[in-house]
Amino acid sequence: MGNSELQTKIKDAPVDPGCYLYKNSAGKIIYVGKAKILRNRVRSYFSQSHTKDPKTLSLVAHIADVEFIVTHSEVEALILENTLIKKHRPKYNIFMKDDKTFPYLKITNELFPQIFVTRKLIKDSAKYFGPYTDSSNMKEVLRIIKKLFAIRDCSFKLDEETVQSKKVRLCLNYHIHRCDGPCQGLISPEDYGITIQKIAQFLRGKTTETLEFFRQKMETAAKEMKFEIAAKYRDSYSALQNYSSRQSVEFNDQVDRDLLAIVTEEEIACAVVFRIREGKLVGKDSFFLEGVAAHEPSEVMQTFIQQYYEKALTAPQEVLINIYPKECDLLKEWLSELRGTKVAISKPAKEERLQLMKMAERNASLQIKEILLKKSQKEDYTPKSLIRLQTDLMLANLPRRIEAFDISNIRGKFAVGSLVTFVDAKAKKSDYRRFKIKTVEGINDFSMMAEVIKRRYSRQVREANDLPDLILIDGGKGQLSAGKQALMELNLDSLPVAGIAKRLDEIFVPNRNDPFLLRKDSPSLILLQKIRNEAHRFAITYHRKLRGKGEIGSELDRIVGLGAARKKELWAKFKTISAMKSASVADYCEIKGVGPKLAQKIWDQLHR
Repeated sequence: MGNSELQTKIKDAPVDPGCYLYKNSAGKIIYVGKAKILRNRVRSYFSQSHTKDPKTLSLVAHIADVEFIVTHSEVEALILENTLIKKHRPKYNIFMKDDKTFPYLKITNELFPQIFVTRKLIKDSAKYFGPYTDSSNMKEVLRIIKKLFAIRDCSFKLDEETVQSKKVRLCLNYHIHRCDGPCQGLISPEDYGITIQKIAQFLRGKTTETLEFFRQKMETAAKEMKFEIAAKYRDSYSALQNYSSRQSVEFNDQVDRDLLAIVTEEEIACAVVFRIREGKLVGKDSFFLEGVAAHEPSEVMQTFIQQYYEKALTAPQEVLINIYPKECDLLKEWLSELRGTKVAISKPAKEERLQLMKMAERNASLQIKEILLKKSQKEDYTPKSLIRLQTDLMLANLPRRIEAFDISNIRGKFAVGSLVTFVDAKAKKSDYRRFKIKTVEGINDFSMMAEVIKRRYSRQVREANDLPDLILIDGGKGQLSAGKQALMELNLDSLPVAGIAKRLDEIFVPNRNDPFLLRKDSPSLILLQKIRNEAHRFAITYHRKLRGKGEIGSELDRIVGLGAARKKELWAKFKTISAMKSASVADYCEIKGVGPKLAQKIWDQLHR
C-alpha cells in the first residue's frame, strides 16, 4: 500500500471505539491497539507534535497498512485486543509467555460432573479453575479434594439412561468410601450437585463455607445415630481445618483480593500473583512477559491484568498492585463486568499489605535473576541492556567491555582513583585496579581523573593489552573533558567515552554541549548507574583505608622509642587498623625489639 493510501485510511478512520491493526509491507500484523476514538488514536502516531520513544519511532517506520475493527464499547475493544494479541503475537506488543501448557482443574457440566486436570479451555459450559503455574500445588489441591469429597473418578458418560439401566458396575472407590456410587443411582443428582458446589467453593478459597458444610453433615449423621458416616465427615472436617491452618492469615476483613507485583529487568518482566481468599493466602502464581523493554511499567501492568484475568475467568473484589496500569478506570469497568459486582484496583496502604507486596516483588526479582543467569551461561548471549546502551549512546560497537573511573579524596588529601571493569554487563573483579594520586596537589578532581586515565591506558598500550569498548567516567562535563584530553595525548581519542553525573544522572558525551537524560526505567541507565556506583564504592573503600592508615601512622609517630623499622613490623604483623587496635600489650611484645614498656605506650596511644 502506498503512503498516500495509508494517509487516506488514517484520515477516514472511524470515530467509534474499537481495535486497530498495523501491518508491515509484507502484510504481517506488527501491532494491535485499542481506542475509545479510533481516528484520534491512529492519527497521534503520525503527528509531528507528539514526542515518541524509540519503540514508537521504530513501529511507525514499519507501518505500511492499517485495519480497523469497530466495537460497541471501549470494554469490548479491550477484550477484542486481548484476543487479537494472543492470536497474532505482534512484534511490538507485550504478551505473556505462551501459557497453553499451564494446567487447569475442570468441573464438567453433566448429570454427575467429573473433576480432572486439563490444559485446554473450551467453551462447553464447564467450570475451569486456574491456571496453575505450579503443577505440584495443583496436584496437592486435587489430592485434598479427592480425600475430602466422595466424587467419581471414572470417565464414563453417566446420563439418566446409563444410571437407570445400571450399565456401569460399582468400582473399588465406592467400597473404600471414595465415591457415593452415582453410576448405580445410589446418590441423587441433587445431592451430588451440592458436593460439586462445595468443591467449587473450596477451589475459590471459600474454606469457611466448606467447613460449615462438613460440620452440619457430621452433626446430622450423629443425631441420626449414623456414627460411621459422622466419623467420615469428622475426618473431612479435621483434614480441611489442618489444610486451612497451614495458610498464612494476612487480613482480617475477609475480603477476596489478588495482589499483583511486576518487576522488570532488561527485556523480561515477571509478574507474581498472590491469591487471598477469606483473609488467607491460598495460592501464588508467577508469569513472565516478553517484549517489555521499550514499554512503560504502566503499560506492562495494563497488559498483564488484561491477559491474566481473561485466563482466570473471574476477578476478586479487590486487586492490589505495585504499579498503576495505564487505563485503570477502564480495567475496573471490565473486571466489574467479569465479576458481576464492583472491583477495586489500588496500591496497598496498610503495613501488612505493603509487607506482602514487598514479598511478592522479592519473589519476582529472584525469578528474573534466575532466568537471566541461565541466559548469561549461553555462549552467544548478549544482554539487552548492552544493545540498548549501544543505541542510546550511538556507539559503533557493542560495549561488551566497559571500564569505569572514579576519584575519592577529602579536601585533596588521601586522593585515590578507582577502575572497575564490566564484561557483558557483569563485574569482572579480577580486572579492578586502584591508584594513588601521585602528580596532583590540592583539590583538583579534573587533573586527578586525567592522571588516572593516562596511567591506565599508557600501560595498556605499552603492554598491548585489550582496550575497552566504552570508558565511563563518574562526573560531568569537566571530568569528561579531562579524561578525553588524556586519551588524545595517548592517540586514543577514538575510544568511546561517556560521563554520568551523580545528581540527576545526566549523561555527558564528547562533542555535545548539553547533557541528556535517559528514562528512569531504561535498561541502559540502570546498567550505567550500577557500574558508576560500583566504581564509587571501590574508590571510597580504598580512600578510607588509606585515610585510616594515615591517621594511625600519625598516632604511631608520637610514640617515643618507636622507629620506622618497628612501625613497619607492626603493619606486617597486624595488616589492618582494626587488628592493630584490637591487639593486647602481650601481642605487641611478640614483635622483635618491642618490650613491655614500649608495648604499653603503643596500646595507650591507640586507645586514647
